[in-house]
Amino acid sequence: MSSPHKTVHNPKGPVIRQRPTASQKRAVVRRAKGVCEYCRCPKRFVPQPFTVEHIIPISRGGKTILRNLAWACMACNNHKYNKVEAIDPQTGRKARLFNPRRHRWPDHFAWAEDAKRIIGLTAIGRATVNALHLNSEEMINLRGVLFIQKLHPPVD
Repeated sequence: MSSPHKTVHNPKGPVIRQRPTASQKRAVVRRAKGVCEYCRCPKRFVPQPFTVEHIIPISRGGKTILRNLAWACMACNNHKYNKVEAIDPQTGRKARLFNPRRHRWPDHFAWAEDAKRIIGLTAIGRATVNALHLNSEEMINLRGVLFIQKLHPPVD
């Protein structure tokens, strides 16, 4: 059986990287109710695997504890990488990225009238929409098809 710890090279020295335990993964998946906690994409319609990701990355001092873990689609996880902030395109200033444990999704985002695009309502929302590419062409197309089938937007 593999160890939950993996040593990763870091210019500042070795970092012990913890993987979430099986029980942490189950808790995160259950809490997310089948959707990515960033883009709200339903897992059942995406061919790529979802992952448990560190909201504050290990490389930035984040811990492998439930309040620092989120369920994310591969696109959001890959675009987020180790970011914790990004530029708000409206103000040009840095803003924290959306934190699913500290922030409520509807406080920072809304669906466009046709439910295809996510609109950032705050600096956090706008920076997150841009940094995580929440309105990629592929996501807009998927949301449009799901909307027609009355499977989108997700009900919280």
